[in-house]
Amino acid sequence: MIFVGGVPFPTDDSSSSQSQEHDILTALMEHPVLVSASSSLNDVEERKFSVSKDSSLSISRHNTWVYIFQREYATVDPALVDAVGTDEATTCVGIVIRNQKSGMTSVAHLDSPYIVDVGLDQMLASVVNQSSDAMLDVHIIGGFDDGSPKHVNGITEGHAELEGYSFPLCKKILESLAKSNMKFQIHTLHVLGHNTRRDSEGNSYPIFSGLLVETATGSIFPASFDATTRCPDEVVRRIRVTAAFEDGSWEGRLLETYDTQNDQFVIAPCTWSMRKIHIALMLQNLSDQEILLTCSTSPFAEAPDFVDGLRRQWDYLIQHPDWRETFPSKQPRIFQRTQDNIWVRHQAKLAIPELKGTEN
Repeated sequence: MIFVGGVPFPTDDSSSSQSQEHDILTALMEHPVLVSASSSLNDVEERKFSVSKDSSLSISRHNTWVYIFQREYATVDPALVDAVGTDEATTCVGIVIRNQKSGMTSVAHLDSPYIVDVGLDQMLASVVNQSSDAMLDVHIIGGFDDGSPKHVNGITEGHAELEGYSFPLCKKILESLAKSNMKFQIHTLHVLGHNTRRDSEGNSYPIFSGLLVETATGSIFPASFDATTRCPDEVVRRIRVTAAFEDGSWEGRLLETYDTQNDQFVIAPCTWSMRKIHIALMLQNLSDQEILLTCSTSPFAEAPDFVDGLRRQWDYLIQHPDWRETFPSKQPRIFQRTQDNIWVRHQAKLAIPELKGTEN
């Protein structure tokens, strides 16, 4: 169930047609409260976060934070974590769900309509805690208008012919929220046309591709992060995103990464085959432009470090062709936070069977 401005958003449960689903998205994109919120967000300067002491927007202002990569989610406790965020969402969507009573905050980086239903269930499981009466604040940012340049009121014309990635993802998210028995108060819907700018040649780009949530207040800001704040275990976590496509146990699910209760990252093991190494070798020989056109859903809208990030993943795979070097004995990679707010890998000790002496 969706609320906007404290008022239930009307939906016609008797109709399940495609036009009904389209009407939900259209009406929400045109809702005066959400249009105003999106317009106000456009006036907010994007925060560029770094742990560098020289940065005027250093993330050190937040003593503790959690960063989420594509297809990951994390639910954080405001008593342990000050901020949680994600970026690099061009055709992807960042979604925030926060329990108004407890302050428990879940953030996900959704990249496909096929993970929305189960992904939302994963997020809600640790936010709601068996109480379905709690009002949940929702913010949705990302998914620019990557289809036809003709659009009205933030919605692209000719949805049936739309060939972009953003629209079906946004539509699925709102459809799932509307059908849920939970109460979702949507505060921000900064997607599609509301999150699109165009250059002189008519090419479209996202206005914002990232967000940060202050867990104590629920305040949300457009944000981008650098390599010092996309941690821990950046390269391995990025590889896990693509490796998950070949692992049936992750089908339709968001990648679990963060241990809420213990405030630590637990990177579940994944495997990769020699086929993936051969692909890495092939892609590594492409030019930067060829990599963008081959590997991105929005090649003209990616951040400057997009190609570098891919090359570092391929380098890692080439240097570590056996996944067991990364996940010995199929054990997860665990990272714990130090008092200085630095993530340090915890080297778990493997159990050694006790040797019993033989009787003579």
